[in-house]
Parts: sequence; C-alpha cells; structure tokens
Amino acid sequence: MIRLAGLAASVLLSAAPVEAPFPRDHRELKRTVRYEEMAGFLKSVARPGLIEVSEEGRSTQGRTLYLVHLRRGRTKDPIRVLFYAQQHGNEVSGKDALLCLVRDIAEHPERLPEDVDLYLMPMVNPDGAEAYRRFNGAGADLNRDHLLLAQPETQALHRVARRVMPHLAADGHEFTRDGKDYRSRGWSCWEAITMDGLNHPVFPDELKAAALAQVDSARPVLAKAGHAYTRYTVGGLPPDEEIRPSTTEVTDGRNSLGALGTVSFIIEAGVRRSGPDPQADLGSRVDAYLSLFRHLLGTPQSRSHLKAVSERARRAPLPPYLATNFFWANLGGRMATVKVTEQATGNVLSIPTPNLMFDLVVKSNVPTPSAYAIDAAAAAPFLRVLQAQGLRHEVLAAPRRLRSEACRLVRFEEAEDPVYVRYENRQVVERAAPADREFPVGSVLVPLDQPLARLAVVVLEPCMLYGIYADPAFRALAGPDGTLPVWRVR
Repeated sequence: MIRLAGLAASVLLSAAPVEAPFPRDHRELKRTVRYEEMAGFLKSVARPGLIEVSEEGRSTQGRTLYLVHLRRGRTKDPIRVLFYAQQHGNEVSGKDALLCLVRDIAEHPERLPEDVDLYLMPMVNPDGAEAYRRFNGAGADLNRDHLLLAQPETQALHRVARRVMPHLAADGHEFTRDGKDYRSRGWSCWEAITMDGLNHPVFPDELKAAALAQVDSARPVLAKAGHAYTRYTVGGLPPDEEIRPSTTEVTDGRNSLGALGTVSFIIEAGVRRSGPDPQADLGSRVDAYLSLFRHLLGTPQSRSHLKAVSERARRAPLPPYLATNFFWANLGGRMATVKVTEQATGNVLSIPTPNLMFDLVVKSNVPTPSAYAIDAAAAAPFLRVLQAQGLRHEVLAAPRRLRSEACRLVRFEEAEDPVYVRYENRQVVERAAPADREFPVGSVLVPLDQPLARLAVVVLEPCMLYGIYADPAFRALAGPDGTLPVWRVR
C-alpha cells in the first residue's frame, strides 16, 4: 500500500478553499468527475492529520483503486464508517457526493465528528467509469461478485473492509426512474433516492433492526432537504406486479459486509435516462446523497448505539439452526401506497398496492454444523474463495475421520417457481444422515469457531437456497449423483 499522506498530530480547524474538478455549489454539478480528475483531486487534497489517501490495488485494466481515510479526532475507540460507490461504472452520483464530502471536510474539518473514523472508496470500478458502462474491464458485474470475489476490484474492497472492520457501511448506486415499463403508462418513479439495509436471515436480528431504523429515520431528513425518499424496493409496476424489499443474497456489497457484523446499507439515487441529458439533475442527486451520508454519520448518541450493535453482532454466536430456505411474503394481506409521477403533468399519484411484501418467512432450516469439510479433489477453487474472503481454514496434512453430512444437489431451478413465482436461481439440496467419513490429505476444514463464522456460513453452507453453486464452475464440481464437495461436520 502506498501512503500519500500520513497521520500527524494536529490539524487547524480552518483551511483555504480547495481546488476541485466540480463547482463550488455541488447542486450546480452537470457532469460527473472523471477518473484522472478524481485521482488528481485526491492527491492534492491529502493533508497530514486529516486526510490520508492510499492505493489499495489495481483494476482489471490497471487503474489505481483509491481509499480516503478522514479523521481529525483522537477519540480512543471511534466508530468506523466505510462509504463506497460506483461499483457500476454508469452510476455516478454516489462517487461525486463522496468527493464533495472530502472537499467539505478539507475546508471545514470541524464538520467531521471527532469520534468518527471515516473511510471512502469513491470509485470501485474505474474501468467501467471510464467506459461509462455497468461492468468492469473484464465484463463482470461487481455487485454480483461479493461471494466469489473473482475480480480485483471487489477483492480490494473486501481487503479494506476486513482491515477496517467498519461498524457502518453504505454502498452507492443509481436506478432508472423512467424505465420503459413506467413510461408505457406515462409515469416515472416518484422517489429521488432510496435506501435499504442488510437482511439475510443468518444475521443477528438486532443488526437488521438497527439498519431498518436508520432507513426509516432518514425520511424526515430527506423531506427537509427537498428530496422524495422511500425504502428501496424491487419489482414491477404497481398495483399489478410484485414490489418487495431488496434481495437477501450475499453476492452484493450490502449483505456481504453485513456478514462482517457491519450495519450495512445500499443507497440508490434516481436517474431519468429517457431524456436528452441523464446528468441534467446530477447536482440534485449529489445533494440527496450528501443528505443521506450526513444522516448516517448521525449524532453522538446514534453513533454510539450503532457501534455497540455492530460489536455485539460480532460477538454473537451462530444460532442453533440456520435458515436455508426463505422468501418475502405479505402475511395478512396488508396494503401499501406506492407513489408515481405523471410525466406529462408532474402530478404525484398514490396507488394502493396489496402485494408489497413485508415479511421474510423461513420455510426450512438445518442444524448449525461445527465446521465444513471440503473434498481434496475440489479444494483448489474453494481455497481461492476462502483466501479472498479471509476465512480461517486448515488444509489437512494427514487423513482425518469426521462425523459429517453429505449433501446432494437435487436440482437447480433456473425457471420461476410455480408457487413462489418471484424466485429463481435456487439450489435444492438434500442432506444425508450423519456418518463417519475419512477425509484425505489435502482436504480443507473450515471451523465455525472463528470471527467470520457468519461469512463462512453464507459462503459454504450447501443447503442455502442461494449459494455458491449458482456459479456454473462450482456447480460442475458436483458428483454424478449430485453429491456436493462440501460436507457439514457435526
């Protein structure tokens, strides 16, 4: 890691104006900051004792991945916060907002609370940013790579996350307000910015509840700033099609960092892409982002609470049973109101929508194992993932007899389920009864008595509905009868 500026003893609480490749008033921003502009700005603004800029790796095409560390206080045990953006190269406003935040703190250090250790990765995907496309230089969607960590950009982000172990993290994206389905009805999405928190069933309930409380408490903050805001949902057109909370999968940044015990969020700002200039309202999106970032930094009381919740989550043992099959439902048939904007008039319509989903239902679970054992013949690809994820493991130097459960992949459902039509890409797995089995030299043992136990579970649990076998290379490791190479050690 190359340090461009180190920490020093003191920082003056006033500074000269900082030159930046964006307007003095961020609301006037009409074009996004390019990679080289960002790199030059970050190097110029680095300041001992306040702003440290480091190089955390290289992209697929060789561009530097930058991390900015901002801290002015000497609080012994501050809350550690990680904001990162532009995993998708054509989703720009989160990055621009983070750069505006850097300038603001450089000029007004007193605006950074003394009990906050703030880390920023403004542009996770510089190759995609330069090409203005979603994917990285290898054609991969980085926000689907947080389980396998096959790409250098996601590897770098997770190295930072494991080193920092943030108590709070937020991932910046953009969504399309005026997609063709909405335009077909003369509508656009009402909301200007959305947010949702981590939600996988294996995470402690207190961690998920703390995230949802932050999502809800942002409403008046955004309203006061003049931005329409709702909890982030996915789905089709109201009232006919499903609207539901975001995915529970751990292939994205939000849930993958949640597996570290981090109160983790996804943020999405809305872009009107059907007009002549999608960046015409960039300044407004940046303003909305800044409102949310500042809200998440919170008050001394909220920071203390979130830090405590995160640290308790990291100490919490795994539950006796792991939820493996789960889905969103609307128990009781509750109604919701979805707002849309009429494109022709600008009027806001409120549409009663009965199928907005509120409840995460666990359909099945399995006893929590003590460890996972990986067959020697299939160890190599798993070892790469274990190493990239920082999971403690042992490569057996001598044969070892372990009481374990074999798991068989019955089928992999690519098509939509006829009952739970909202779900696809599900692995259906059967467990055999526990039996003694000798694992040869070269087999890999991953114990669950380790700090990253929840991460190990979501990476390796064979019975998990959405798991590692969604990747064709890992699915191909199943035996002729579907037996999977990962065994559950009892």
